[in-house]
Amino acid sequence: MIERRIHSTGEMIPVIGLGTWQSFDVSPSSDLDPLKQVLSQMSNAGGKLIDSSPMYGSSEKIIGLLTEDAGTGQFFYATKVWTQGKEEGIQQMENSFRNFRRPVIDLLQVHNLVDWKIHLKTLRQWKEEGRIRYIGITHYTDSMHNELAKIIRSEKIDFVQFNYSITDRNAEKLLLPAASDVGVATLINRPFSEGRLINKVRGKQLPSWANEHGIRNWSEFLLKFIISNPAVTCVIPATSNPAHAKDNFNAGLDPLPGESIRKRMIELVESHK
Repeated sequence: MIERRIHSTGEMIPVIGLGTWQSFDVSPSSDLDPLKQVLSQMSNAGGKLIDSSPMYGSSEKIIGLLTEDAGTGQFFYATKVWTQGKEEGIQQMENSFRNFRRPVIDLLQVHNLVDWKIHLKTLRQWKEEGRIRYIGITHYTDSMHNELAKIIRSEKIDFVQFNYSITDRNAEKLLLPAASDVGVATLINRPFSEGRLINKVRGKQLPSWANEHGIRNWSEFLLKFIISNPAVTCVIPATSNPAHAKDNFNAGLDPLPGESIRKRMIELVESHK
């Protein structure tokens, strides 16, 4: 899988990760085999990053349960703090360590900028102590891109997470260039616009030129568009379906579309009603 650099350290990370909103929010007593297969697909394809949040129900617990025996470095664990107040944030993050069953969390992010100034102080302290490796901020709406850009320009932050897709390209105007300029790694959420893009192209045939550029299905089409932007570090599609996961992770293989093909991709998707 293609890898991109985390600017603050130079560490390389695979371009396709795994989101867990809704998809991993299941009971520990349910059939977990499909989720085990999703994680196996990611490992087999060379992926690493798993993104979660206390907001995602039992997601953290399920990840911890399924990856408890994973060796150090096999996965890159990312989660968030999503509450008001310093002490409440500390309690929530301590719970994330217990859920993940890990002594170190790779990335802790302030979810949707909730009380971000307070939580960043704790995150920086824990980073210095070695409890977390990277810190970040997140949001999921276009209206917050300016605020995210302002923060990454004024604060020392490793990651910024936000929404970006082939039909939702507001991030190209300011946020992606800002992250590139100041050296902040980017995590992309909502790559399929919460499933609307998949519904938009369902049943439509890929054009022959897509195949000529190594694109074999719509999942690869939509994800390759995103990672072909060099300012994108990693995109995190969520799924509980092993077959869908395989398609998603295969999108991280070369080749990637150039600028002229990107334009054709946009025109094609926008032509589908």
